[in-house]
Formats: sequence, structure tokens, C-alpha cells
Amino acid sequence: MFRSVVVLFLALGLAVPANGRAKVKVVASLTDFGALAREVGGDRVEVVTLASPTQDPHFVDARPSFAVDLAAADLLIYAGAELEAGWLPPLIRTAGNGRILPGQPGHLNVATVVPLRETPAGSVDRSTGDVHPQGNPHTWVDPRNGLRIAVAVTQRLKAIDAEGAEVYEANLRDFARRLGDKMREWKDRLAPFAGTKVIVYHQSWTYFLEWAGLVEVAAIEPLPGVPPADSDVTALVEAQRGAGVKLVVAESFYPSDRVRFVAERLGAKALELPAMTGADGTTGYIDLIQRIVDRVVGALE
Repeated sequence: MFRSVVVLFLALGLAVPANGRAKVKVVASLTDFGALAREVGGDRVEVVTLASPTQDPHFVDARPSFAVDLAAADLLIYAGAELEAGWLPPLIRTAGNGRILPGQPGHLNVATVVPLRETPAGSVDRSTGDVHPQGNPHTWVDPRNGLRIAVAVTQRLKAIDAEGAEVYEANLRDFARRLGDKMREWKDRLAPFAGTKVIVYHQSWTYFLEWAGLVEVAAIEPLPGVPPADSDVTALVEAQRGAGVKLVVAESFYPSDRVRFVAERLGAKALELPAMTGADGTTGYIDLIQRIVDRVVGALE
């Protein structure tokens, strides 16, 4: 039934633009990858994103329309390192699209083009609830990785659409220039707070904090993706009491009561941050990092 729905949508929905040049169809698991594809692809690409920027990307409801999008895609971009393991693989199988399978130009696993942090020394059993068994997949919040991903997207688009190579390269240069200018500005603003200690709810801020010069000292979750029990939270507070933690950070889809409790007990500030483009009204990748920096600096000043 699910596959028949896909076929029906494809029969009704695939059209060629009036200019005769079909756009490259990009499907991104997350809005950040979609935003980067738009930066590089410009008007030569049509971008669809799957997960909402205000939901936990580890846990997304698979919709039939997602498989329809994947069946029509020329390029799939996803975080990898099993971030989408619970929902994306079945959709890819249902889509039956050879263009987006591993080894094809239309397959971009972001975890293969950026340096991963927190990779386990041995095997990790997902049955324990750990949703980071291959390392930390939240790579995109480090702007250096944003540029790495944009470069990889450019390479894939050039392989898929050779006629647009010059456009993609020009768009990448422009994006790199604008992002580089902002990175220097952001680092200057963050410099006075180097070494500030931060607790996170989920380990989705590791890459940003490392780039920003801040120090992640603990996470409220006992394992990534495992909700903390009261005893976990109490033990965390006792362990960090007097350590000088200044911020307790989380996204909007995590329990704010846990975040506030820890912050209040440690004399720190609770800070909600947008982790994906589109959250909190952000309109693009650079705008997302700008909002994060603004919030962090504002909380520490």
C-alpha cells in the first residue's frame, strides 16, 4: 500500500519547468542541509527537507510523502552516523531510487565529509538507548563544518549537473566569503568568554562549543537519547556544584523543567537555542549560527 501511494504521487507530480531544464531535485533530511544546498544550488535546484527544525531529528515520523520525495530525488543529503537510523532507511528502501544509494553521486552522508567527535572506542549497542553509537552526528552547528558540507554539496551537484558547474562554484565562493566574514566577527564576540563551562541537555552542541572556545562539562542525559531519571539529575547537580558552570543549554524540544532545575541549583543560566535552520525564525544557515552566537553572548554578558 505504501509503495502504491508513492507511485501514484509520482505519476501526478513530476513536471519539467517551462524553460526545459529540469531542476536538480535535492532531498535533505534536515533543514540545515537544505539551506546549504540552496546556497550552492541557487535556482538550479529544488530543495525538499524532511524533518521539522523544531523536532528531535533522531525521532521523526516517516510519512508516505517523504518516500515520494526520495523517489524523485537526484541528491539525498543526510547527517549520517545513525542520526536518522530510526526513520530514514525504510523510506529509502520504499522509494526504490538507485540515484540516491551509497556510491552514487546522489548520495551524501555528511558524517563522511566532516571530522566526527566522540566516536566510541568499541562497539555500542543501540539497545541501551544510545542514539550516538557511531559518534556525535550533530556536526552542522560548527560553521567550519557548514563550509565542509557546502563543498561536498558542490561536488555532488557538479557530478549530477555538469552544465551548472560554474554556477555552483561561484555560489560556493560567495557563500564561503560571507561565512568567513561572519566567523571572524563571531569569534571576536565570543573571545571574552573562552573557557566558560556549559552543561547541555543532549550532546548536540559539542561541535559549536568546541569552535566557540566554550567547554562542555556534562550532559543531563545519562546517554545520548536516554531521558534522565530524577537520580541522574540529582547526581549531576552534586557533581557540578561549585564547578563554575555558567550555562545550561537545550533545544526547545527537550524538557525545559530539567534544564531550569539544573541551572537554578548551580546558579547558572538556562538557555534555549535553535539547533536547526528555520527554528526561532531563522531564515538560512548563516542566520542560524548568528542567532546562536547572539543568544550565547547575550546570556554571558
